[in-house]
Amino acid sequence: MGRNRTYHIVKKISLNDLEKTIKEKEKELRVLKRLYFIRFLYQGYVIEEASEKIGITLPTAYEWLKRWNKSEYDGLIPHFSGGPKPKLSEEEIEILKDLLKTKDNWKLKEVRKIIKEQFGVDHSEMHIWRIMVKLRHAPSHL
Repeated sequence: MGRNRTYHIVKKISLNDLEKTIKEKEKELRVLKRLYFIRFLYQGYVIEEASEKIGITLPTAYEWLKRWNKSEYDGLIPHFSGGPKPKLSEEEIEILKDLLKTKDNWKLKEVRKIIKEQFGVDHSEMHIWRIMVKLRHAPSHL
């Protein structure tokens, strides 16, 4: 068995800035895929062939074409609304995280009750599970 090597990384930017940069580049990759689709149409492929080459459904292909025809490049840029706002703030999540450190083996019903009492928020057990996984406190018996 080989030795474990330790590497040093110089943190030139914050983790938050790194995450933002990654999201930005992922967005650019999405636009590039859409541009390839448009290029196939320019080259004479029918929409079914172009969508198959890119690996998208026909409804998506027609939507991209509609956006291109209406706004050209800008129409291909994804505009995410970000979804609904979370019911628990970042501060409340941190408080919950500290509360969960007080014992091991939390049950979903217990955590659900704590969230309801502490923050007045009623989540489903499935959502409680997601929160616990995010906070690395998911019950191991499930």
